[in-house]
Amino acid sequence: MELLYFFLSSFFFLFLLHVSDVHRKRRLPPGPLRLPIIGNIHQLLGPKPHKTLATLAKKHGPLMTIQLGSITTVVASTPDAAREILLRKDEVCSSRPVPDAVTALKNHDMAMLWIPPNVTWQTHRKVLRMYLTSQHNLDTLKNVRETVVEEMLDYIRVCARKKTAVDIGMMGFAFSLNQLAKTFFSQNMTSYEPEDIRRFQEVVEAAMEMMGKLNIVDMFPVLKPFDPQNIRRRAKEAFVSLEEMVEAPLNERVKHRDSNLPRFDDVLDSMLDYSEENEDEFSLKQIKMLLMEVLVAGTDTIASSTTWIMSELLLNPHMLLKVREEVSHIVGEDGTIEEAKTLELPYLHAVIKETLRLHAGSPLLAPHITQTEVQIGNYVVPKNTRLLVNAWAVARDERYWENPSVFMPERFLKNKVDFKGQHFEFIPFGSGRRKCPGMPLAERMLSLIVASFVYHFDWDANEEVNMDDKFGLALLKATPLVVTPQVVTK
Repeated sequence: MELLYFFLSSFFFLFLLHVSDVHRKRRLPPGPLRLPIIGNIHQLLGPKPHKTLATLAKKHGPLMTIQLGSITTVVASTPDAAREILLRKDEVCSSRPVPDAVTALKNHDMAMLWIPPNVTWQTHRKVLRMYLTSQHNLDTLKNVRETVVEEMLDYIRVCARKKTAVDIGMMGFAFSLNQLAKTFFSQNMTSYEPEDIRRFQEVVEAAMEMMGKLNIVDMFPVLKPFDPQNIRRRAKEAFVSLEEMVEAPLNERVKHRDSNLPRFDDVLDSMLDYSEENEDEFSLKQIKMLLMEVLVAGTDTIASSTTWIMSELLLNPHMLLKVREEVSHIVGEDGTIEEAKTLELPYLHAVIKETLRLHAGSPLLAPHITQTEVQIGNYVVPKNTRLLVNAWAVARDERYWENPSVFMPERFLKNKVDFKGQHFEFIPFGSGRRKCPGMPLAERMLSLIVASFVYHFDWDANEEVNMDDKFGLALLKATPLVVTPQVVTK
């Protein structure tokens, strides 16, 4: 009798669990049929999961649930769905799940991109704003960027005389790396020779690749001790190299200050001053982590975006000529271009916006996770559910964009839509409290480098411009843009 009672009780308990699970799933948004154990992983194994998710969303809805192994994930694919997560429910949806690859990074619990919006996160954002990304600081530091862009142009002029091809992405990477290095360390980190650039670019790209790679451990956490794809090991190798890039100039500066030598009065000196006054709040380890994050985010995305912009202009030469004509009105008598004036060129900015719409730096914004159970739209999403915003799909919503797959910069001359996080049909930098803090700097860098490229040079593509993309943490062009420059005769 007791055995029968035990079996009946167990059956009833399992039945209640099953009903509860079914009820919970019904409260979640609908989604594609999932397979046992793996869920929907098989549907995302292709090279372009952002496009696969966009296709699935057309069938299952703007808010869609997919199962990635043991991880339940809700995907937003329209502006309204993105607004629900990034604005209306921002407070409870602003934490991040930490990819296993990131745990290979020493002191990863200080990495601003991945930590929750805690005191450390707030401090890093505050320090960036105080010393780098505020309007005042950007204006003060514009001479650094103008100097670096002139150094790059001098190198390209030499290539033009020699009829040597250049890789636009490499030039964008070197420009962004050097202007950040001069901003922080008062020195360049690389020359403009391909071999020198590649040393740094390979380190940054390896770190980005490992963080963005589909990792089975993130879908089945029970496999973490085994690291079956060796992603954590390879990520550690990339992170060690990245740390070395930052540690050398940082340690050199600390020794310089300890010797009471004259100050550089650059951003690093300011950050070290702040650290000495607020050591408990902002340590030397945090400075190193912040520098690493800025160098990675500020180089890879600028290199990629510059490549996409110039590719679109080469495919649309009449647009390139319109940009050149617009830039010609702000060029000084000595042929220099002031950064501040590039910010006042509407067609240039329309080209940049349209490129970011079609080729967002991150096709899938960095994932969020719910801190509590939360209602999103008409659905109830449990605590610890992953949230993905498909920025690639959002920017192609036909309800907001006419001919969404066509490159049409003129559309931004007719509306006031911008990428600052308030217009949810266009969120290449994200929105809410987790939007990219480097957006104001990125806007200035892209404006200056594209204006300089277009005004000073004609570009002969060495082969047909291929616009195929390659998915990752950033949306890269599948093939580099290699072109031969010719100095424009004024």
